[in-house]
Amino acid sequence: MGNKQNYTAKMELTKKHKLAAGLISDRFPKVAGIVLYMTYYQEGVNPILMLRTVNIFPTDSAYFKMECMTKGCIEGGFNLTTPIIDLIKKRKNAGKGELTCRGKHETRSSCRAKISYDIKIKYKK
Repeated sequence: MGNKQNYTAKMELTKKHKLAAGLISDRFPKVAGIVLYMTYYQEGVNPILMLRTVNIFPTDSAYFKMECMTKGCIEGGFNLTTPIIDLIKKRKNAGKGELTCRGKHETRSSCRAKISYDIKIKYKK
């Protein structure tokens, strides 16, 4: 029962964050769309955990925190807000980088997961 309550509380909090962030069309009216290409890495024999592509449209929320996909990670994730906003402010079309999860792991002090990301932004004409 506890896991279901934790999941429900987490989803409600995410929903609040998305509402507070507003829509892409309101916050960034010149943006036609954003595509995030991410590679999730973990420690171990198979370091690539997942390849992920996320398409963000003007009607979507301007909430850019991606969850950590490492099993056992607590309160982790990857916040792409700063890199995305920096690109938009400079009106750049693309950017790349890496982020490390700041979450805790249930069996050790830190999560140690990371992502590499490639951001593509298309602007309205």
